[in-house]
Amino acid sequence: MKAAEIGERKAVVAGVGQSQVGRRIYREALDLTLEASLEAIEDAGLTREDIDGLATYPGNMGIPPGFSGVGITEVHDALRLNLNWFAGGLELPGQLGAVANAVAAVATGLANHVLCFRTVWEASAQGDKGRASVTTGGGGGGGYRATGFQQWTLPYGAPSAANWIGMMAQRHFHEFGTTREQLGQIAITERRNAAKNPKAIYTEPMSMDDYMNVRMVSTPLCLYDCDVPADGSTAFIISRADRAGDLRRPPVRIEALGTALRGRPSWDQFDDLTTMALRDAAAMLWERTDLKPADVDVAELYDGFSFITLAWLEALGFCKHGEGGPFLEGGSRIAPDGEIPLNTHGGQLSAGRLHGFGFFHEACLQLWGEAGERQLAKQPEVAVAGAGGGPLAGVFLLTRSR
Repeated sequence: MKAAEIGERKAVVAGVGQSQVGRRIYREALDLTLEASLEAIEDAGLTREDIDGLATYPGNMGIPPGFSGVGITEVHDALRLNLNWFAGGLELPGQLGAVANAVAAVATGLANHVLCFRTVWEASAQGDKGRASVTTGGGGGGGYRATGFQQWTLPYGAPSAANWIGMMAQRHFHEFGTTREQLGQIAITERRNAAKNPKAIYTEPMSMDDYMNVRMVSTPLCLYDCDVPADGSTAFIISRADRAGDLRRPPVRIEALGTALRGRPSWDQFDDLTTMALRDAAAMLWERTDLKPADVDVAELYDGFSFITLAWLEALGFCKHGEGGPFLEGGSRIAPDGEIPLNTHGGQLSAGRLHGFGFFHEACLQLWGEAGERQLAKQPEVAVAGAGGGPLAGVFLLTRSR
C-alpha cells in the first residue's frame, strides 16, 4: 500500500489528558471525564471552540456498574461543544476503536479536532462488595435469565472473562509448554514500573514468590494476572495533520493502525484459542507500514489479564507464535532497558484498569519525553499501543517524527 493511501497518516495526536486515578475515590463519572477532557484540550494548545468532534467507547451504559456511566451526550452538553461529527458505541474493535473512529473522521475531513475519552469508575461501583458485584451477568440463581453469549457460559460457572482468557492461557501452556513463572514476569515487571508512576494503584515490590503464592482465580491465572478495578478518565485530541501548526507542540504521528477481525467474533469459538482477534489487528497494522517490529522502541499492550499481553507480544512479532514464554523468561527483554520495554506505566495489573486508553496515553507521553521518572533513558521514536482481548482488538503504531 502506497504511503499516500494510508489515511491514518492524515491524523495526529495533538494532546492527552488524564483525571485523578484511584481506588474508590467516589467522584462522579462526568466529573472525572471533564477533568481529563479539559486537560487534553489545554495540552494540545486548543480551546473548546476548536473541538468539532467527539468519540468514546462504549457510550453511556449502566450495566455492568462502573463500566461507563458517561457518554457522548453528557460531555457534549457539559462542554457546550459545537460538533460536526460524533460517535460512541459498544460494537467497536476494542476500546481503541473509538480512537480509530476519530482518526477516520479527521482523515476524511468530517472534523478538525476530535476529543476522545474513556471513563471507568468500577472501583467505586464495587465498593466493599468485591469484583463479583460488577461482573456482567449474575448466575446466582433467582430471577436472572441469561441471554446472548452468557446463556452458554453461565451454566458452566463461567461468568467472567477471567474464565474465558484462563481457558486460552491453559491451551497455550498445553501446546507450547508455557509456565506460570514465565507469565509472571509480566506482572512483576509492571509492578516495578508502577513504582515510578505517581498515579498507580499498586506500587509495593512484588517477587516471584509473591506472584506464585497468591490465590488462583481461573487456572492458570492468579490474582496478580488480573487487572485492578479503578476510577479514572483518559482523553486524547485527534487532529488533522495539516492543522499541526495550530498545536502547542509537535504532535505524535499515527503511522498505521490495525482493527481487523478475520476469525469468528467469539470468545470461545475462535479458530486458534492460543491467540485472539489481536492476531488479525496486528497483521493489519504491519500491512500498512514499512516499519518492522525491530523498529519499535516501546510497547504498551493490553493486560486485562497477563496472558493477553503475551498474546500481543507474539502477534506483533516481538517473538514467534508459541515462544512468548521463553521470550519472557527472566524478564530482561521487557524491562525498561530491555529489547522491548513493556507497559512502562505499570499497565492495568498495577497502575489500574483504565480499559485500554491508559496504554495509548502512556505511549504518547513516552514519545513526547514527558513520562517523568518512568521516562525511558533513550527517548523512543516509535511506539505501539494495543488494546482488547478475545474477539476485540485495536492497535496503533505511533511515531515521534516520521
